[in-house]
Amino acid sequence: MRKLIEYDHLSIDGRMSGDAWWAGQVKVVPNDNHFAYQLQLLSSAAGLVLGRVTYEGFAQTWPTMTGDVADKINSLPKHVASTTLTETTWNAEVMAGDAVEAVAQLKEAGDGTLVKYGNGPFSRALVEAGVLDELHLSISPFVAGSGESLLSGIRTTAMDLTKVTELGNGAVVLTYVPSR
Repeated sequence: MRKLIEYDHLSIDGRMSGDAWWAGQVKVVPNDNHFAYQLQLLSSAAGLVLGRVTYEGFAQTWPTMTGDVADKINSLPKHVASTTLTETTWNAEVMAGDAVEAVAQLKEAGDGTLVKYGNGPFSRALVEAGVLDELHLSISPFVAGSGESLLSGIRTTAMDLTKVTELGNGAVVLTYVPSR
């Protein structure tokens, strides 16, 4: 059975989007440890799970990128949650039917991991349905002050911290698993 891992970038104040977040994120240039972490995370990946908005943004950016992380991301199959998308490119397919159920079926379909990037209603639904196995939060050392918060609107969900990885530049990745 596959494990579903979500990976998110956050500011210290838990923001993950918006102009202030992007301005702060640009100042915290990823170092080699960030890329090594991503490669390790993707090393056992059987595919990526993306919501429509993340898929559209990634599909415009990643195919033009080079390097080990880009090569791995570009080569993996992408499973996209969308009720509006009818066509895909970049080695992607829209998951049929209920996206949460489709991800649960993908988890049953083999070995390795499924790595989910992006956040929003789809992430909340996966957490609340108990489908998410690990949450990796890459915390960058800046305060955004505005922007969307991670998992806004979710019901209280207990998580256990299982690992802390220092990346340098003041950044860390906190790995959580849902308390069961």
